[in-house]
Amino acid sequence: MKRYFAFDRHGTTLRRETLAGLTTFVTMAYIIVVNPAILEAAGIPRGPSTTATILAAAFGTAIMGLYARRPFAIAPYMGENAFVSFTVVKALGFTWQEALAAVFIAGIAFTIMTVLRIRSWLADSIPSSLKYSFAVGIGFFITFIGLNETGIVVLGVSGAPVRLGNLAEPTVILALCGLLVTVLLMLRRVRGAVIIGILATTLLSFAAGVSPLPSGLVSLPPDPAPIFMQLDLSSALTPKFFPVVLTIFVMAFVDTIGTLIGLSARAELLDEHGNLPEIEKPMLADALATTFAPLVGTTTTGAYVESAAGIEEGGRTGFTALVTAALFLLALFFSPLLTAVPPHAYGVALIVIGSFMISPLTRIAFDDPTELIPSFLTIVLVSFTYNIGVGITAGLLAWPLCKVLSGKVRQVPAGAWVLALLSLSFYVFYPKM
Repeated sequence: MKRYFAFDRHGTTLRRETLAGLTTFVTMAYIIVVNPAILEAAGIPRGPSTTATILAAAFGTAIMGLYARRPFAIAPYMGENAFVSFTVVKALGFTWQEALAAVFIAGIAFTIMTVLRIRSWLADSIPSSLKYSFAVGIGFFITFIGLNETGIVVLGVSGAPVRLGNLAEPTVILALCGLLVTVLLMLRRVRGAVIIGILATTLLSFAAGVSPLPSGLVSLPPDPAPIFMQLDLSSALTPKFFPVVLTIFVMAFVDTIGTLIGLSARAELLDEHGNLPEIEKPMLADALATTFAPLVGTTTTGAYVESAAGIEEGGRTGFTALVTAALFLLALFFSPLLTAVPPHAYGVALIVIGSFMISPLTRIAFDDPTELIPSFLTIVLVSFTYNIGVGITAGLLAWPLCKVLSGKVRQVPAGAWVLALLSLSFYVFYPKM
């Protein structure tokens, strides 16, 4: 096993990889509750959706670990699930069966493009500055999520979108205590600082009566039959549904590329040219997971930014992902216990993780405006629009445009033009609410 995952080459150990997988799982376990809650707005029943969420995450993450051998977890994307529920179904009036069919079509397209190495060719066409800006933008994005989940930063009023939360709230006090504990442990270089911080905040929350104790320990998973294989492909293949299919495709495409490269930059898995070696392997894991997800009844899956939590704990190989996948399968029977972790506990972890993801900022060419401006747009729009896809497409559009305007058009490879056209289609066809 150690030889298969090349622990020695990556300077890691079985214990470290196991801890990393546990940390990743605990940090992203909220998806087991949040994804079904969001999809319920589209009419997908919550119980079966919970089982579908877990199965999709376990399937994709296991492939990532065993085949791609990367420390990245896969699960249903938060942005895409909201897009399906609130835009495709509620605003545009399509059924959830049609929406899942669109996800399936995107997954098939991803798989074909990956096997033909088109996706890896496009990924290699992304300039280094943008690749590092993906990591920084995701870091700020994670931090903002964490600040919001803990209540330290909350929604504001017209003219002031966000503001400082009520620091006297019990959840905020507990989050600040958890943040202090986590930072102290990290300063002391204690292995497992992130997971210890999450568990300490959770236990304090239980003891203070702020969060309810788990409703039980073990339960049978809900039957997924009502949503299993319920795709409506006949309607999804009609011309009127094309903008929805295209938008889901582009959103998932840029989210996956950006997240994979951003996480790889933090894990120091990129080569001297800023590329992820054998990137087609994690991309194929993502493509197969996205094809599998709508079959069991959930939306687009992809590499999760919360994988950064495991990376910070030293996860560098596929064994980290394999541990996370196994824990997702266990969650089928222990979901009442595992989903008892409150938002202000895992929010603390996201704040800390975000701070460690901004280091690639120093690798961006600040003295070249054609590199700086697209990178800046990527970073700020990922965070300020609360949408990774928006930030990444903005950067992919701005980079070749800046090169053309500065007379450096020959520096733009063919793949970058393809990505720019895909990014432009994202804004042209994105359904307006």
